[in-house]
Amino acid sequence: MRERRREDASTWRGPVRRYDILKEATIAIVVVLVLTVSLAVLFSSPDVAPVTLQAWASAQPKGFTEIALRELEDTSTSATYGPPYNHGTGFLQQFYGVSIQHAIGVTDPIDPARAFVLDPLDTVTGQPRLTSALDRYAAAPRATRTAWLHSYGKAIAAARLAGPSLEVPSAHYGPVGEMLGAFLGMARSGGLDAELVEHAPFYVTNYTNPILFLGDSAVAQPNSYWNEIVSAQHLQGTQWGMMNETGSWPGQPWLWLYTMWYQVEPMRTSHNGDLEVIVIMTVLSLGLVFVPFIPGLRDLPRMVPIHRLVWKSYYRTRRQETPGTTNGPAEPT
Repeated sequence: MRERRREDASTWRGPVRRYDILKEATIAIVVVLVLTVSLAVLFSSPDVAPVTLQAWASAQPKGFTEIALRELEDTSTSATYGPPYNHGTGFLQQFYGVSIQHAIGVTDPIDPARAFVLDPLDTVTGQPRLTSALDRYAAAPRATRTAWLHSYGKAIAAARLAGPSLEVPSAHYGPVGEMLGAFLGMARSGGLDAELVEHAPFYVTNYTNPILFLGDSAVAQPNSYWNEIVSAQHLQGTQWGMMNETGSWPGQPWLWLYTMWYQVEPMRTSHNGDLEVIVIMTVLSLGLVFVPFIPGLRDLPRMVPIHRLVWKSYYRTRRQETPGTTNGPAEPT
């Protein structure tokens, strides 16, 4: 070590050549710029319009209302999901009998009926019939509310669109018809999108509620508005594709490694696929972090000396030097 330091501090007596750092920097910047623009044109995420609840409610008012009904019934995917949103078990995943979801618990509690439907309706003003319907619904016993919702579910099967409204045949569903009619109108006006987003002082970053509400249609309705968009963009679980974009922000190309595992057995068909992919990526990430400490893996550069091709001029000069000399270039590290 002492000899190496003394050698590094000594006056250079080896070969020299002219080096134009400005020229090299300019070439590097131009090459990187060309590659960046070319790859962005070929592989960047498409700048598609954002998917909104307003667009969904306008395109499929009946399907939208059916999902809202499921939220009130507590039968939607979000209502039965489990941690971190609630204590359900519908989507509880395990890895060799260990459930990370269960261990972490409910960290982001969400009551879909209240958060997705009732709370937004409570913000509507100037509609006395809606206010009366909400009061009646809140005061009714649980069994009565369940009967109303069940009756509305049967009636909506024969519903038809009449202008901006959804005509549902009359039945004994109490105030539910008034509530869900107003809810559909609120969504079509764009008000629901604003109500389901948590606003930060400057930026809107939490889209959890609208994404969960929209995603509830994916399982319940194979031909839903959401599934049609996902299929068109090749983003179904059985398709190869990815997109992670908000507005004009660039996509996330590094996600290909995560999505790749979903095309491989057993993750492709496993109920615990998400957790299995997380475990795999955690192990790979730790392996990358601890490469310098893993015997064998850390020795690969010496066993596969690709670096000698990069430093070929150095090694050619090194071989020509007299053995034992100390005025040559130090071996790169």
